[in-house]
Amino acid sequence: MDKESILNECKDPTQSITIEIPCAMAERIVKLAEEKKTPLSNILIEALDTFLRKQG
Repeated sequence: MDKESILNECKDPTQSITIEIPCAMAERIVKLAEEKKTPLSNILIEALDTFLRKQG
């Protein structure tokens, strides 16, 4: 998926995109979400936000 298609797909805030991650990472995300009693999406959003802030 290129940058243009991502931007077009995400213009509507009610839309979402799907990404593929390795199963080992998915298992770690599930475990952390269960430990924190929070949805998987919260874990992913927090992790991506932290990573991207460090890149900028």
